[in-house]
Amino acid sequence: MSVFKNVIVYRIEPQWSPSLGDAEEGIGKLRYVPSSPSQEKSIGWIEPRGQEHGPLVESIGGQWVLEFMVETKAVPGAVVRRKVDERCAQIEQTTGRKPGKKEKRDLKEDITHELLPMAFARFSRIAVWIDPSERRLVINCSNASRADEVITSLTQALEGFAVSQVNTAIEPASAMAGWLASQEPPAGFTIDRECELKATDESKSVVRYAKHALDIEEVRQHIAAGKRPTRLAMTWEDRVSFELSESMQVRKIVFLESTDGAKDGKKEDNFDADVAIATGELGQLVPALLEALGGEAAFTAAVPDAPASLSPPAPASEQAEDAPF
Repeated sequence: MSVFKNVIVYRIEPQWSPSLGDAEEGIGKLRYVPSSPSQEKSIGWIEPRGQEHGPLVESIGGQWVLEFMVETKAVPGAVVRRKVDERCAQIEQTTGRKPGKKEKRDLKEDITHELLPMAFARFSRIAVWIDPSERRLVINCSNASRADEVITSLTQALEGFAVSQVNTAIEPASAMAGWLASQEPPAGFTIDRECELKATDESKSVVRYAKHALDIEEVRQHIAAGKRPTRLAMTWEDRVSFELSESMQVRKIVFLESTDGAKDGKKEDNFDADVAIATGELGQLVPALLEALGGEAAFTAAVPDAPASLSPPAPASEQAEDAPF
């Protein structure tokens, strides 16, 4: 199973009644099926434990874990263009006329369809965690449109299931700016050595720091000049390091030394322990982040058909505290 490295968090709305049996049945109707030779894309659910014919919804310590598969095939554009040019040249040679725009568009579609069986498939596995008691959905991806696909599938599979975007009282960019300017992160958090600052004026200039101390005057000057933090590396309680983005995504997650001495990235196959560590640590980190940002604000429905931006509205308060998520 893919691990939780880059996550987007949603709030599950209260009308959904969690039932493991119903979830397994519903998810089973949307099981992943490999694409046919002429099919560009196939999506669906696979066994998170990796065992054929195993459960599609694993419950570990009351936490539900699923895995979503996305298979895509694409023909290189340069190959298609070359084939189209060859066909157009043949048509012109045999008929004495040049194909028009519509005919070229039709040729492109036909050629793409012909070449698809020879295209290599690409696979993306997306870990999904549902916390039924806290009514929280965590999707392991940093692409909002890909997260929308997962939400759409869950909505189709689970009766009454709906989610809302998580908004906070303090905007992440404002909070990060405050922490960097004051060098006073929220309790339990430390600022690490990576960040990105972006100008809001027409210049759109960007300053990036990597493996660099951030408690320097230069950083404060950039912020005073109006640059906004778009991402900031942090550590929580010496247990989880991560990067917070302005859109409330938590990326580059690394679980540090755990309470029982197990470490993230260990080689042995220990699905239950890995899930317990990931959900246990993130289950404490996420509320801490939300509290650091002033708590959750009003929900905004997550609409799968539209790009899901998790950026909350600009806060009324100018005070910047707590960042992640």
